[in-house]
Amino acid sequence: MQFQSNEFRPLGTLAAAIWRRIAGLGLALVLALVLVPVEAQQRPAGAATPRSEEIAPEVAAAVRAAVEAWARGNVRIDDVRRTPMPNLVEVRVGHDIFYVDEKAQYILLQGELIDMKSNRNLTRERLEDVLAINFNELPMDLAFKQVLGNGKRRFAVFEDPNCGYCRKLRADLVKLDNVTIYTFVYSILGADSDVKARKILCSADKTRAWNDMMLAGKSPGNAGTCANPLEKIRALGGKLGVSATPTVFFADGRRLSGYLPAAQFEKMLNDHSAK
Repeated sequence: MQFQSNEFRPLGTLAAAIWRRIAGLGLALVLALVLVPVEAQQRPAGAATPRSEEIAPEVAAAVRAAVEAWARGNVRIDDVRRTPMPNLVEVRVGHDIFYVDEKAQYILLQGELIDMKSNRNLTRERLEDVLAINFNELPMDLAFKQVLGNGKRRFAVFEDPNCGYCRKLRADLVKLDNVTIYTFVYSILGADSDVKARKILCSADKTRAWNDMMLAGKSPGNAGTCANPLEKIRALGGKLGVSATPTVFFADGRRLSGYLPAAQFEKMLNDHSAK
């Protein structure tokens, strides 16, 4: 799973038409523009199609300029008009429709509110607040711990042994300094994940066994028949809403779902470590 950031980066399924045009933006994350196909809207039988008022030319021009600048000229706007909702403008690109405020600062994409000037995903930022946890309440006895350097920066990570991005993240994590890593073995990708997880948790040195498996593909030689906390960890993940791996929880309770390149991960770690 790739990282989903608060900075909006158009991804490729907006209605294929738009994002094929935006593909050249070079922005890392994929998110689709929210479309509202006219034919999909439900209206009472015999009801007339609502008519939108004409929009002031200066408002239409400002909206066109803002959206085209945000999309770096890769989107050609076919029409701009008012909607029945005050201060909300309809923007049409081909057969696709999305919405912008009259001041041309915010855009609604897939139900998420994006600030086009700062390129921040305001909905995702709010969700981060809602989804934050109390890090100190995590049952660390279900995890195994690795300390590198002074261990001052703490975080917990949920990983599956068959998760490719988990292996990529682990290669970055072992290069960090002054961290304490709590690893929750979260086997959710199938029966083989469970077999490998059991062998890890039956190892005398779980951290070493985990790193050997994730970095070198070396599985422990034990039978994996010891008592283990896998069911408790899966229940914990369900309670916390962990639906994909890797998922990281920082010391201030914020979460990161997916892989983030090493330099960006360390910045996020510093930003969200308890002061």
